[in-house]
Amino acid sequence: MILRSFLSVLALGLMVPLGASAQHRFTVNTKPGAEIQPTMYGIFFEDINFGADGGLYAEMVQNRSFDFPSHLMGWNTYGNVSLASAKPAFDRNPNYIVILRSGHREKRSGVENRGFFGMGFKKDMTYEFSVYARMHNLEDKEAKIRVELVDDQNIPMDRKSISITNTLWKKFTVTLKANKTVEKGLMRIFLESADAVDLDHVSLFPGDNWNGLRADLVKDLEDLHPGVFRFPGGCIVEGTDLATRYQWKNSVGPAENRPLNENRWNYTFAHRMYPNYYQTYGLGFYEYFLLAEKIGAEPLPIVSVGLACQYQNDDKSTTAHASLDDLQPYIDDALDLIEFANGATTTKWGKLRADMGHPEPFGLKQIGIGNEQWGELYPVRLQKFIEQIRKKYPNIMICGSSGPSAGGEQFDYGWKEMRRLGVELVDEHYYMSPDWFFKNAGRYDNYDRKGPKVFAGEYASHVRGIGNEPDVAMNNFEAALSEAAFMTGLERNADLVHEATYAPLFAHVEGWQWRPDLIWFDNLRSVRSVNWYVQMLYATNRGTHTLSLTENNQAVKGDNGLYASAVYDKNAKKYIVKIVNNNDQPKEIALTFKGAKGLGAGTATLLHADDMRATNSLANPTNVVPKESAVQANGNNATVTVPAKTFAVYKF
Repeated sequence: MILRSFLSVLALGLMVPLGASAQHRFTVNTKPGAEIQPTMYGIFFEDINFGADGGLYAEMVQNRSFDFPSHLMGWNTYGNVSLASAKPAFDRNPNYIVILRSGHREKRSGVENRGFFGMGFKKDMTYEFSVYARMHNLEDKEAKIRVELVDDQNIPMDRKSISITNTLWKKFTVTLKANKTVEKGLMRIFLESADAVDLDHVSLFPGDNWNGLRADLVKDLEDLHPGVFRFPGGCIVEGTDLATRYQWKNSVGPAENRPLNENRWNYTFAHRMYPNYYQTYGLGFYEYFLLAEKIGAEPLPIVSVGLACQYQNDDKSTTAHASLDDLQPYIDDALDLIEFANGATTTKWGKLRADMGHPEPFGLKQIGIGNEQWGELYPVRLQKFIEQIRKKYPNIMICGSSGPSAGGEQFDYGWKEMRRLGVELVDEHYYMSPDWFFKNAGRYDNYDRKGPKVFAGEYASHVRGIGNEPDVAMNNFEAALSEAAFMTGLERNADLVHEATYAPLFAHVEGWQWRPDLIWFDNLRSVRSVNWYVQMLYATNRGTHTLSLTENNQAVKGDNGLYASAVYDKNAKKYIVKIVNNNDQPKEIALTFKGAKGLGAGTATLLHADDMRATNSLANPTNVVPKESAVQANGNNATVTVPAKTFAVYKF
């Protein structure tokens, strides 16, 4: 029993007697070094894995405006229901449905929508239903519809009737309430009158939504305390071809009239195709900027450079790549976006921002041009963007790309061209194995300090050999620990690395296409992956300046299975040390804070799992979470024991 208690204390990483002979001695020089950017640790959003429609965007109705290429996709119709487009409510979403009498006294005509993988209803939650409607015929007097929330046993939980008495389009709203929690419900609308009705933009939002976004997922982002928010992608920016690229101007203005766009990921992956996966743009650039403001992150929008996805298209394609002579509209989109974000309300796009409800500028400081482009096609186009952005907005930082790989000929060429063009940031991407992340903690130690800074725009540790295990299996502790080790190198090199964003951000457990992902969810709940906790611990312990941490005058980056970095937070007046122990045994470490006096009490926050394959899941969301305890320094010294396979954060 005594031995078990002693081991429990060690497992918490508490201080051991200073007289003990420590296995490792780390020296922290408390003289502040390079400034750490507020954007250092952030998030990257792309509408993959049903991350927007069916995910962060709280709209529960699929194909709400009947404008999917298969116009009734997502809808079940019964009785006398047809599609029409004459004199529509919205010119850019022209289709609507007509509901007529079924022709029999006791039979109804109507529609049902099951949303995205079913509609999830929460007990006692209210749901805001809205629809644009008009009477179908001039001679009719009153059309009447009934709206119902229906549970998984086909029993209505609440119902409301709506009367329509005009042949002009009008928005109608009612509030419905769920009397129990249901995972796979539906919404039903049927005609109660003899007179017919036209319906368009049929919508249902949970009452707790935040500006149209799911409240729980917004909270998951807010609690990360990200410094930068990159959006809207990713390959979404590029599109399969130029016609399906993300065009931000289509994503602003009234949501009802934002035109549909094909989702880049709807049937790209043979293993997980979703032909019903489209972008309604209900979550658009205005909402992205609002969200960045809400979660305290600096916005980093990405726009097309005039090149569609190079993976899917030949370099000589005329439909996938805009010629240099046809590039001006793409450049105008970038310039107008800066005006939308920062322009005065007297400007065209600044006025639109104000009309949408945000007269104050969003304070945009940086913009990315192109996503994951490579080769000679990219820099010649990027140069034209740079010339015009520099001329009109000289203070805006420009982020260029080094391509899709972590190294190699194209990567080296990309960096050479980015230096030549003088961009402020270069976007690097790497989805690699845990072993790669452990071995590359020193990746940036010897980078050239002259020229652009690094933006690690997409990275995640990919565990292999998962097979048919649960969806969240790739977000296991091994992956998270390797990322924590790698990030000590990001932190140590904060003079060069200005920002980094894990990717992708979201995945629906029934709609995932890519793993791993930072946050998993279904229609009712979300779970913060073990990787989420690593990102959170770095972001909430970012500090303001780097500190030199060495063992035997060398950076601690994997020798003996240990990784470490240190920072100073001038606002909190805290010294923060991050240590990863990738060994199978605990490691005793003596910390000396050179130049400090009387550190006194501190805290130890440990992220640990006995099983390297351990995950958090919807069923067990807190399986692996940080645990905090007290530590005590003596003068400028402290000796701690870091348990095996552990990420530890010490604050003094």
